[in-house]
Amino acid sequence: MNGSLTHKLLKHSLYTATATSTTTTTHFPLTSLQCGTILQSLTNTKSFTKGHQLHAHITISGTLQNNTYLSTKLAAFYASCGRMPQAQFIFDGIDFKNLFLWNVMIRGYACNGGSSSFKSIVLYREMLAFGWKADKFTYPFVLKACGYLLLVEIGRRVHGEVVVSGLDSDIYVGNSLLAMYTKFGDMGMARMLFDRMPERDLTSWNTMISGCVKNESPKEALVVFDMMEKAQMTVDGTTLLGLLSACTGLMALELGKVVHAYVVRHNAEMSNKFLRNALIEMYCSCNSIAYARRLFDELKLKDTVSWNSMISGYEQSGDAFECLRLFCKMVSEGALPDEVTIVTVLRACDQIMALQFGTSIHSYLVKKGFGVNIIVGTSLLDMYSKCGSLASSRCVFDEMPKKNLVSWSAMVTGYGVHGRGREAITIFHAMIADNVCPDEGVLTSVLSACSHAGLVHEGRQIFHGMTTKYNVKPTPAHYSCVVDLLSRAGHLNEAYELINSMEVVPTDDIWAALLSACRLQRNMNLAEILEQKVFEMNPKGVGSYVCLSNIYAAEKRWGDVERVRAMVRKKGLKKPPGCSFVEVDKKVHRFLVGDRSHQQTEYIYAKLEDLKQQLKEAGYKPDTNSVFYDVDKEVQGP
Repeated sequence: MNGSLTHKLLKHSLYTATATSTTTTTHFPLTSLQCGTILQSLTNTKSFTKGHQLHAHITISGTLQNNTYLSTKLAAFYASCGRMPQAQFIFDGIDFKNLFLWNVMIRGYACNGGSSSFKSIVLYREMLAFGWKADKFTYPFVLKACGYLLLVEIGRRVHGEVVVSGLDSDIYVGNSLLAMYTKFGDMGMARMLFDRMPERDLTSWNTMISGCVKNESPKEALVVFDMMEKAQMTVDGTTLLGLLSACTGLMALELGKVVHAYVVRHNAEMSNKFLRNALIEMYCSCNSIAYARRLFDELKLKDTVSWNSMISGYEQSGDAFECLRLFCKMVSEGALPDEVTIVTVLRACDQIMALQFGTSIHSYLVKKGFGVNIIVGTSLLDMYSKCGSLASSRCVFDEMPKKNLVSWSAMVTGYGVHGRGREAITIFHAMIADNVCPDEGVLTSVLSACSHAGLVHEGRQIFHGMTTKYNVKPTPAHYSCVVDLLSRAGHLNEAYELINSMEVVPTDDIWAALLSACRLQRNMNLAEILEQKVFEMNPKGVGSYVCLSNIYAAEKRWGDVERVRAMVRKKGLKKPPGCSFVEVDKKVHRFLVGDRSHQQTEYIYAKLEDLKQQLKEAGYKPDTNSVFYDVDKEVQGP
C-alpha cells in the first residue's frame, strides 16, 4: 500500500470513526493512542475493511512493533469481527497477555459458534495454567461454549469453579449458568439455580421461560410467568414469544387469547412481526383458523414466516383446498416460498391426491432454481407416490444427489402401498448396501409392504432379523404389520399366537387387523374370541363394530347383526362418510357418499347409471353376502 493511498484511507477512517476531525490533513505517523482510539471505534461498529487498512498502516509505519497496547486492540478488533484466525495470529505474537486479552479471545471463539467454540474452553484452561484468575467477563462465554457444544461434564466442572470463585452471585454469570443448563435439558438444576439467584433481571426470567418451552415443559413455563407477574416484572417481546410457544405446545387457546389481549393493550409490541407470526401459529395450533386468518389478513407486510404459518395451519387442520389457494395467492403477490412452504404445500397435495397441482409445484421448483435438496426431494417423491405416480416418484428418488433415512423410507412406503412389495424389498436392501442403518420407521414400512404384497416368507425374515441384524426392538406397529401379513395369507392361528407372545401390550389396531382378517377368511370361531378384546381396547372404534357385523351377516346370523347394530346406536357411534377426490385441469373436486351438491350432479349420476348398466350387461354381480340384511337394494349394487 503506497503512502498516498494509506494517507487518504486513514483520513477517511478517522473522519468516519471519530467524527471529530475538522482538518483535511493528517500528520503521520499516527500516535499509538490515536490508533487505539480509531481501532476501538471500528471495533464497536465492526468495520472490518477500514480496520484492516489501519492494521496495514500501523504495521508499515512501525507503530505496531513491540506495542502490546495496539496489538491487544487489534486482536479485540478481529475477534469482534469474527475473524479468529487473524486474532489468533496477533494473540500468539504477544508475549505479555493480560486478562482483557484472554477474555477477548475466549469471547471471540465462543461467539463464533461451530467447532471453534471448543477453542474458547482450551484457551480458558491455558489462561488458568498461566496463573490468571477468571472474572465475571470470562465465565459467561466459557459457559456459553459448554452449552453450545453440550459438554455436560465440563460445564458442571466450570460451574464448580464459578462457585469457588464466588461469582455465582453475579447476575450475568448466573444467567449464563441458567442458559447452559437449559441447553443441557437439565431443567431441575436450572430451576434450582433460578430459585437461588439473589437478583433476577428480565434476561433471567426469559431464559427460564424459553428453556421450559424448548425442553417440552410448557406448563412449567406458565408457572414461571405467574411468578414473574407476582414479582411485578415488566415483560418484553421475548417473554411474550416464550409464552405463546408454551400456549402452542399445550394447545391452550384461552390462555393464548389472554396473551393476545396483553399484546393488543401494549400497541408498541404489535409492530413486532415475530409476535404477530407467533400469534398466528398459536391460533393455528389451537385449531382456531378463523382467528389466525383475521390476524394474517390484518398484516400490512407479510414475510415468508407469516405465509408459512397460515399455509401450515390450513394443512394441519385438513383444509388442503384453502392451503393450496393461499399458496397461489402467496406466489401471485410476489412473496418468495421457501423450503418449509414447499414441503407444506406438497403435504396438502397428498391429502387430496392433487397430482397435477403437485407436478406444477415441481415445475415451479425447477424454474426458480430451487434445486432438489433432501427435504424437498423426499416430500416430492412422497407426494408422487401417494398420488399414484410411482414412476415420477422413482425418478425424483434416483435424481436426488443425497438421500437420508427418510428418503429411503418414503420410497419403500411408496412401493408398499401400491402392492409392489418386491420393489420395496429391493429398495430396502439397496439402502442397507448404502450403509444406511434402518430404524423403526423404515422397518415398519418394509413390513407393511410385505403385508400388502403377501410376501410372507420375506416378511418373517425381516421381522425375525430386527433385533439381531438391526438392533431394533419390535414395537406394536411392527407386530401389527406382521399380524396383518399373516392374517391376509390365511395364517390366522399363527397371527393369534404371535399376539399372545408379544413382549408389549397389544394395541387395538393389532386386534382390529386380526378381526378384519377373520371376515376375509370367514373364521367365525376366532372372530367371537376377538369380539370382547376389540371392544374392550377401543369401545368407540366404529370400524370394528362394522367389521364384526359384516362377519355375522356373511354367516346369516341376523340376530347378532342386530345386537351389534344396537350397541352402535346405544353408544351414539357414527362411521364418517366416505370421501373421494377427482382432479381435472388442476382443479380438485370432492365427493361424499350420496353427495348431490356438485354443480354437475345430474350429469355425474346419469353417467353412473350408464356404468351400472354396462357392468350388468358384462355379467358383473356384486358380492353382497356381508352387507347388512336391511340395506336397500340400491345401495347393495346393480
